[in-house]
Amino acid sequence: MGLELYLDLMSQPCRAVYIFAKKNDIPFQLRTIELLKGQHYTDDFAQVNPLRKVPALKDGDFNLAERKYKAPDHWYPQDLQARARVDEYLSWQHTALRNCCTRAMWQKMMFPKYLGHSVPPEMLAATLAELDRCLQMLEDKFLRDQAYLTGSCISVADLVAITELMHPVSAGCKIFESRPKLEAWRQRVEAAVGEKLFQEAHAVVLKAKDMPPLMDPTLKKNLMLSLQYLLH
Repeated sequence: MGLELYLDLMSQPCRAVYIFAKKNDIPFQLRTIELLKGQHYTDDFAQVNPLRKVPALKDGDFNLAERKYKAPDHWYPQDLQARARVDEYLSWQHTALRNCCTRAMWQKMMFPKYLGHSVPPEMLAATLAELDRCLQMLEDKFLRDQAYLTGSCISVADLVAITELMHPVSAGCKIFESRPKLEAWRQRVEAAVGEKLFQEAHAVVLKAKDMPPLMDPTLKKNLMLSLQYLLH
């Protein structure tokens, strides 16, 4: 059996992996793991990833996809200085952009619509202010006057960033409207990966606003407990 990717396209990193594999013609079988249904807690999935996290992959020789399959160098450059720029962004975004994008989506949309839990207005306002500061840093520190976040070519940094930003977009945050530089970058990224693939990868999260409320009390309780940090 070939490469199997265990993904939930509601997840930002899963969308980045999905786009990368599709764009680079890496053959894989998609194994959908629905996080909101707790499928990552099953015993079967624990055999794939004992940490119960996605994205995850299953491959006969355990090589990572980007090492086993040939992909253009610009995604993760061999040049050490160019690679360092990509690594620099990836290190920053996990504790900055990812944090506030996830909070914005859940606090603005998922908690009230999916879990029936109201978020204090001042808490949401603080989260959106933090998101605005991160967007400014994204422009000033990383994008600057370049075509892409780390230079003239698209890299995995751009994929990770755009999938993060689509989280608050799905909640109705108009983060690109007052930022023409960031909007131009978004259009370049979408064109580079292909509009069809971009929309395909984000179809699930963009429909999240239409999800019915979660009714299972046990699952609702467990999900609330696992997401408590998003309320603080």
